[in-house]
Amino acid sequence: GTEFREDFTPFMQQLLDKLTSEGVEISFYKHFGKYLNDKVSMPADYKVFTSKDELSELNLLLSIGGDGTFLKTIRLVRDSGVPILGINAGRLGFLSYVSEDKIAESIDLVLAGKYSVKERNMISASTDAQLFGEVNYGLNEVSIHKKDSSSMIIIHVSIDDSYLNSYWADGLIIATPTGSTAYSMSCGGPILAPSSGCFVITPKAPHNLTVTPLVVPDTAILKIRIEGRDVEQCLVSMDSRSETMTDQETLVVKKAGFPIRIVRPEGSSFYRTMRHKLKWGDDIRN
Repeated sequence: GTEFREDFTPFMQQLLDKLTSEGVEISFYKHFGKYLNDKVSMPADYKVFTSKDELSELNLLLSIGGDGTFLKTIRLVRDSGVPILGINAGRLGFLSYVSEDKIAESIDLVLAGKYSVKERNMISASTDAQLFGEVNYGLNEVSIHKKDSSSMIIIHVSIDDSYLNSYWADGLIIATPTGSTAYSMSCGGPILAPSSGCFVITPKAPHNLTVTPLVVPDTAILKIRIEGRDVEQCLVSMDSRSETMTDQETLVVKKAGFPIRIVRPEGSSFYRTMRHKLKWGDDIRN
């Protein structure tokens, strides 16, 4: 994490006290440790780390915040293979799903070995100009957006070098199963189970109303170009980061070369989180 709301401070102290009492050696991301110094009573002999190269000494990484914090955490973890447990310091998330009232219970389960590690496939996006540099991957989605508020764009998509469609739309989202409950779902895309091994291609406000979301295998390689009347650029987003791409470039979207590893304490599941988050089964008619 980087920071959290004020009323989460007692729960942060509870977490640190719990870890310390169990004899766990704690290391903080440097900037977060500095932030915590003014908030809570810190362990006497804690360590700090600043980069992926120092993560090899860790058995588990705690991401403390919301789903946005979790997405930032994976950019630090990269391909180190360190499993991540998300502890929520805000609203219930799909990734940071350990709520404040379950912190002690979840830590007990993890320390007792009563947990599973789920691998989530990632998505990558690249251009010849190395649009996102070395960290050209995300957990949720790659999305293409028009830059101008008044004009749509035409997005040409091919899959495995076979032409798919030209989307006349405000944008296009290519989401992983993890990201299917995020931006894609808000634009009408389906929910994909985490291990389903596919992407969903979801248009944003398509001008052709018969164009619907499409699910494709995550072994597919998508090549994307844009054009439009007086449109020479678009925004390409990878989770929470955005870069500008021109109509002269081709964006290549495919599965990343490594997964991210998510810790699930015993008794928790994607389906339980989904029911809770989406209030399935609740009678909300009154």
